[in-house]
Amino acid sequence: MSDTPPAALHWSGLTHRGKVRPNNEDTFLALNFDGHEVRYLGKVGEAHLGSGDYVFAVSDGMGGAHAGEFASRIAIQKITRLLPRAFRLSAAGLEAGFSDVLRELFDAIHQELMQLGRSYSECAGMGATLTLAWFTPQWVYFGHIGDTRLYYLPREGGIRQLSHDHSFVGWLRRQGQINEREARDHPRRNALQQALGAGHQFIDPQVGAVAHRPGDRFLLCSDGVNDGLWDHRIEELVRAPSEARLHQPAAVRLVEEALDNSGRDNLTALVIEVGEPAPPPPRPVAPAIDTASP
Repeated sequence: MSDTPPAALHWSGLTHRGKVRPNNEDTFLALNFDGHEVRYLGKVGEAHLGSGDYVFAVSDGMGGAHAGEFASRIAIQKITRLLPRAFRLSAAGLEAGFSDVLRELFDAIHQELMQLGRSYSECAGMGATLTLAWFTPQWVYFGHIGDTRLYYLPREGGIRQLSHDHSFVGWLRRQGQINEREARDHPRRNALQQALGAGHQFIDPQVGAVAHRPGDRFLLCSDGVNDGLWDHRIEELVRAPSEARLHQPAAVRLVEEALDNSGRDNLTALVIEVGEPAPPPPRPVAPAIDTASP
């Protein structure tokens, strides 16, 4: 066992329905879990990675009436049931590969949404995107499907999109055939090739992992944020906000500015920063003994 104290995590999250949509189909999740229980976390907080694992997720629902809201909630609820089991297996030395665990999770959500869509007419076509980041003491494991996004902002600087937008436009961008501006203005930018449910017979979620270090930051967000902010502006707001915004949590900065610039869709941002390990507590000092004669 390593004597290195566990790294700290600092997070903030915010969701907003935007200026146009009548309801908010986005959902986000922050939770801490071990092999025994799941603890829901607040919108803003900090903790250390020595007390179980941490999961952060963003889901954007789709479907008629309130089906999209329902779909994104189902996606988030499934996480709380399946990941603690993976933690118990790991603690027992029966390591289930993170890829297998995440694929099982995404498939379980997909099957439930498909079943509801077949069983209830009001749920026909119901679906959801999902982007998930699972923090362990050394690694961030991630799973993704749809066009919600996971960004990595390494401590050295820069911003990198880890998730792949599951759309034809996303594919064009990854191939270098269009740039960020062209992707945003493309007429097929919202046509998803993969999502949970939504009538898709088969899914192939993206899974991956990246080692984290103090100073690294991660952002999970829905497409409403990207509609209002260019990637370089996202980095500025997370790393070096203006003095007027310095007091705000990072997620609030992102959502508020994206809302000012666009607001055509629901907006959700969840920012996680890896901090320095907590210093060890000071050793108690034994009280001095006065040996002098009275």
